[in-house]
Amino acid sequence: MSEKSKFDFTLFKRLLGYMKEHFWLSFISFVVMILIALIAIAQPLLIGEIVNRYIMFSPSPKMDWVQALINNFQPSTDPSAQILAWTIVVIIFLLLEGLLSFLTTYLGALLGQSIIKDMRVRLFRHLNSFKLKYFDRTPNGVVVTRMVSDIEAVAEVFSTGFITILGDFLRLILILVTMFLYDWELTLMTLIPIPLLIISTRIFARAMKRSFQKERTQVAKLNTFVQEHVSGMMIVQLFNRTNREYNTFKGINADHRQAHMDAIWANSIFFPVVEFLSSLSIAAVIFWSLLQMNVTSVSEQPTGMIFAFILLIYKLYRPIRQMADRFNVIQRGMVRSERVFEILDRQEHIDSSGSLTNVDFDESIQFNNVWFAYNDEDWVLKGIDFKVPEGKSVALVGATGAGKSTIINLLTRFYEFQKGDVKIGEHSIRDIELNTLRKNIAIVLQDVFLFSDTIMNNITLGDKNISREQVIEAAKMVGAHDFITKLPEGYDYNVRERGGVLSVGQKQLISFIRAYVYNPKILILDEATASVDTESEEMIQNATKALQQGRTSIIIAHRLSTIVNSDEILVIDQGQVLERGTHQELIEKDGQYKKLYDLNFS
Repeated sequence: MSEKSKFDFTLFKRLLGYMKEHFWLSFISFVVMILIALIAIAQPLLIGEIVNRYIMFSPSPKMDWVQALINNFQPSTDPSAQILAWTIVVIIFLLLEGLLSFLTTYLGALLGQSIIKDMRVRLFRHLNSFKLKYFDRTPNGVVVTRMVSDIEAVAEVFSTGFITILGDFLRLILILVTMFLYDWELTLMTLIPIPLLIISTRIFARAMKRSFQKERTQVAKLNTFVQEHVSGMMIVQLFNRTNREYNTFKGINADHRQAHMDAIWANSIFFPVVEFLSSLSIAAVIFWSLLQMNVTSVSEQPTGMIFAFILLIYKLYRPIRQMADRFNVIQRGMVRSERVFEILDRQEHIDSSGSLTNVDFDESIQFNNVWFAYNDEDWVLKGIDFKVPEGKSVALVGATGAGKSTIINLLTRFYEFQKGDVKIGEHSIRDIELNTLRKNIAIVLQDVFLFSDTIMNNITLGDKNISREQVIEAAKMVGAHDFITKLPEGYDYNVRERGGVLSVGQKQLISFIRAYVYNPKILILDEATASVDTESEEMIQNATKALQQGRTSIIIAHRLSTIVNSDEILVIDQGQVLERGTHQELIEKDGQYKKLYDLNFS
């Protein structure tokens, strides 16, 4: 984003659009703000007239309505009792202002949290539909920053920013109108420092926006660095990079600190300037009043009026000072929200226009002249053609980067091919409703992802239709029941983040159970035994046989011993099918597969 200093009203209007869904909460907050503004005016005027009437014994001729209020509600003819009664009234006004301020804070926070709850849900749902390409090129820390800290800053726009600044602005208008009605000459003297205040505020706002932009960038960098290095701590320690990464972190943390200090520096200058200018206004009022007293009688310049004016000046500059602070909050929220909206505006979705739901997945899978590139025409797959008959298995072998996993990603529509077609039976996968397609395909990956949850929940993924009995039956089928029951809490054992307390083979078996209970029509095994020991491999091979029964299967393998019984084997090389046939046919060809096989068993 450019370092522009102008306020982005289009972005701000978009943010305010979220208030429509919480109309009544917003409306009540505005009403409370109006009441606070009225009370803020009434207090100084009432106090000033009390000083005139009961201390200086000279009621102000300019405040007839205040005099009428006091005259009509005299609790007693005794002046001391009257002073006490009106003092209690002033105290009640103060308590009422405090109560309304509490309501303002509470309602503003409630509105802000309600809005960001909606925004987070919308953002998470939006991210859930993105292509994998977006997550491949976007660090996890950046996404987490957008979802958490950036949206929290947006909440402050509503809780302590926009609504409060409206209330402050209303209070400013009412105070100025009242002061002009009271004494326009004295008011003009009060406003002498205002041009300096406006210039200072503009400089301050620009400085704060620049600092917030730096702060946003540094927060994202810090989050990304910490998340990556906590996840990869084993590598950091194994390769003795702790000191180097520590020094890198110190540098990033220092930049983060400096970004915050820039904002603090601007605040530390601006607020003393506001205090100084408010003191100048008070000095101007006192000077003008003393000057007038030299040329007029004291009765025409009642002391209570000066007293009320000084109180009004304090109340005038307080919202000005607060408005600048609120503007900071809005600026920070605007800077953060721009990045949130940048994600919400991204069109990274898989095309889900397919509408077919009544599809028979017990049919063949066909890749017809499929071409695919991640970038422009840098083709990864070049005219891939093959067919997996119903209930049969096809294995894909080849060097790393040949395009095997890409074929799987196209079938599951994590990526979109540019040319050709992929069909299930007679239906193109692009015509099939996306959830229907993925519900009928199960994938067992080499790198199994487990959530920080129980084994049961990692298997069912929260699906209420899968019973505990089904899970136990599936675990026995794939040979995992024994090791699960030996864990401290069995199926209710929490495997911690990414299943860190389990071995690679145990995590792999859990992924097989997960695939089994979802009863898919199509099974994909992507390097399912590449990282496990020989004993675990034997268990997983047994699990594989159990899973493949009656299912159409595609298997990617580096260990050729796991696919020798496949119905057909395709050798993929540089995005093309180089050889195809059964294990025995390919061995007899003495081609690329034979070389791979000899290399495996040499």
